[in-house]
Amino acid sequence: MKTKLAIALALFLSAAVVRAEEKPIYQPLGAPADPKVSVRWNYYRDYEETTKLLKEIAAAHPNLVRLESLGKSHEGREMWVMTITANIGEDKKAELAKPAFWIDGSIHANEIQATEVVLYTAWYLTEMYGRNPMVTRLLDERVFYLMPIMSPDSRDAHLHEPNTTHSPRGGQRPVDDDRDGLVDEDPAEDIDGDGSITQMRVRDPHGRFKPHDKYPGMMIRAEHNETGTYTLLGSEGIDNDDDGSVNEDGDGYYDPNRDWPWFWQPQYVQNGAHNYPLSIAENRMVAEFVMAHPNIAGAQSYHNTGGMLLRGPGAKDDRWPRADIEVYDHIGQRGQAMLPGYRYINTADDLYEVWGGETDWFHTMIGAFVFVNELNTPFNMFRESKGGGFFPSEEDQRKFDEWLLLSDGFAEWKEVDHPTYGKVEVGGVKKNWGRQPPSFMLEEECHRNMAFTLWHADQMPQVAIDDVTVRELDGGLLEVTATLMNRKLTPTRSAFNVEHKVTAPDVASLTGDDVRVVTALVSDDLLFDSPREVERDPANVQLDAIGSWRPKYVRWLVAGAGDAKVSLDTVKGGNATKEVKLEATPAKDDEAKQVEEGKE
Repeated sequence: MKTKLAIALALFLSAAVVRAEEKPIYQPLGAPADPKVSVRWNYYRDYEETTKLLKEIAAAHPNLVRLESLGKSHEGREMWVMTITANIGEDKKAELAKPAFWIDGSIHANEIQATEVVLYTAWYLTEMYGRNPMVTRLLDERVFYLMPIMSPDSRDAHLHEPNTTHSPRGGQRPVDDDRDGLVDEDPAEDIDGDGSITQMRVRDPHGRFKPHDKYPGMMIRAEHNETGTYTLLGSEGIDNDDDGSVNEDGDGYYDPNRDWPWFWQPQYVQNGAHNYPLSIAENRMVAEFVMAHPNIAGAQSYHNTGGMLLRGPGAKDDRWPRADIEVYDHIGQRGQAMLPGYRYINTADDLYEVWGGETDWFHTMIGAFVFVNELNTPFNMFRESKGGGFFPSEEDQRKFDEWLLLSDGFAEWKEVDHPTYGKVEVGGVKKNWGRQPPSFMLEEECHRNMAFTLWHADQMPQVAIDDVTVRELDGGLLEVTATLMNRKLTPTRSAFNVEHKVTAPDVASLTGDDVRVVTALVSDDLLFDSPREVERDPANVQLDAIGSWRPKYVRWLVAGAGDAKVSLDTVKGGNATKEVKLEATPAKDDEAKQVEEGKE
C-alpha cells in the first residue's frame, strides 16, 4: 500500500513539474502570446526606439522582412521603409507581380500615434504569419510597404522639446514665415519650464474670458451682458525679434501634406505648400519609391485626430468617377463598423479643402485606392456620441482628465514674469494628450485601425483564370474561351485610372509554339451577345479592367494545335496562367453519335 502511495505521489509531483514548465494554457486572442519580438504598445517611441524595433523585427523574421532606407531626412535621420511578404528576396520580379499595399504614418509630425499603428501592423503581420490564416494568406498573396515616420525630424522635436499637442506639424527646414528676412527666429517658448507650451492669460477687469464654475482651470467666454476677468494672449512665448509680435516665426513652416503634385497650389492659395510639388526631399523619396513599385493598388495614411475615415478628393474635383466612389463607400462603411465613433466622410465636402494632398496623388496619379485615418475619436472618452464633433469639448476634456487621468492632463495656471506683458499666468492642456490618446487607450487604437487596414488590403484585386474551354470549328480552327475573374472588391484598375490611362491596361494572352491566333473577341457575358472584336494584336488582348466579381470573357480563334498557355497580366491585380492542350474537342452531339455508332 505504501509503495502504491509513493508511486502515485511521484507521478503527481512529476506532472506538476511538467505543468509548471509548460506555457500557460490560456492565450488571449488578438496577438501572439509568445512573440519572437516582445514589445508593449502603451507608450510612444521616438526615432531611436522606432529604428531599434524595426531592426529587431527584421532580424527576427528574415524570411518575411526587408528593411531599407530611402535616404536621409533634413537632419540626417534614415527614412525607413519595411517590406513584408512571404519568401522575401527569393525573386524580386515575382514580388513586384504581387498586388502591394502602402502604409505610412506621421507625415504630420505631431500626429504621433500614427507611427505606433504602422509599427504595430509590421509587428502583427510578422508575428502572426503561419499562426493566423488571414495574415498568412495576405503575405502569401500580397506585399506590404510600411513607412512608420514620414517626418522623423519634427516628430522627435515634438517628443523631446517643449511643444503644444499641435506642434510642430511641418518639417524642420528653416522658413521665413513672417517674411522679415530671418528664419525661425520667433518660436513659441516654454516660459515656465514644465516641458509643455500651454496658454498665457492676464488678469483684466474688462476681459472677455472667465474661469468655468465647475472647472476653474478652464477658461470660457463671458456672456454678452457681462465682463470677464481675463484676456487670453495665445501660446506661451516672447517677442524674440522685437517686432511687436509674439510667436510669429517658429519651426520652419511648410506642410508635407500640401506638397504633392495633384492639384498643388502655391502658398498664397494653400498655406504650407512650400516651393513646388515634391520640393520636400522626404516626400520626393517616398514618391520615387512608390512610382518604382507600380503594383501598389491600395494605400493607408495615418493621421490624427477626430475619428475620421477620409477619402478624396481633397480639393473639390468632379472628375472622380462614381464607380470609384462606390468602392470607397463599401470599404469606408466597413471601417465605420470596425472603428466605433469614427465617421467615413469626404475630405473636400465634409472637412476642408486640401490642395496638393498625398492621398489625392495616390488615387489620381498612382491608381491606388487610399484612405486617411484620423486616429483618436472623442467617442472613446466616454463611449458616447455628442453630435459627431471632430474634437471633444474642453468640458469633456476636463472631466476625462479628472476622472480617468487623475488630473494629470492639464497644467494648473501659475504666475510668471513676461518681458513684454509683465505678470502673466500660464497653464492649460499639456502637449502629451489631446490629439493623441493616453497610453492606456493606445493599443486598442493600434489594433482596430490595423484590422481595418488589413481588411482594406484584402480587398485589393487578385486575378484568376477560372476556366479555359476549347471547341473545334469548321475550317480547322479552334475556339479558345477563357473566363477571367477578380474576386475582390477593388477592380484591377480604377475608373479614373482607365479614363486617364494612369497605368497600362490588363492583358490576356494566348501563346503556343504551334499556335497562330487569327482573331479575338471580348465579352462581359458568357454568351458573347455583344462582343468587342480585337482589331490589333489579338494574341495579346488589352482589357480596361476586371471588376469586382464580374467575369470577363476572352475568346480566341486559333489555327494550329499543341500545348499552349493562357496568361493574364495586370499591373495591380497580380498575374495568372493556365496551361491548355489545343486539340479538337468533339461537340456534345458528335459524342452522342459516336456512342450510338459504337453500339451498332
